[in-house]
Amino acid sequence: MNLKDAFSSLGNYFSPRIIGEVNDQYFKVVKIKGQEVPWHNHENEDELFYIAKGTLLMEIENQPDLILKKGDLFVVNKGKKHRVSSKKECLIMLIESKTTEHTGKITSVITKTIGDQFC
Repeated sequence: MNLKDAFSSLGNYFSPRIIGEVNDQYFKVVKIKGQEVPWHNHENEDELFYIAKGTLLMEIENQPDLILKKGDLFVVNKGKKHRVSSKKECLIMLIESKTTEHTGKITSVITKTIGDQFC
């Protein structure tokens, strides 16, 4: 698998695509631009972000904002309320448990089911 090819196959922003799996984890790619991701949490799952291109603003409730850049890796621990945004296009690889809901229990215009995230 080539990550560059996986990212180039993405159409819409905020629409993660499952590109592989290991044990109980999915590997996903997504591109974002803007502030569409709502505040949400994942009650039982950690979420790993790897920034492949661009800059990501990571906001976590009651913590200082983080700026993640290309090559950075960050884990949002389960239960932490968070949201992400980017002024310019940002390419992200996510590693998440297979049970992780895209926007937690929050439903928004960008929310995708697990089924909607398969290639």
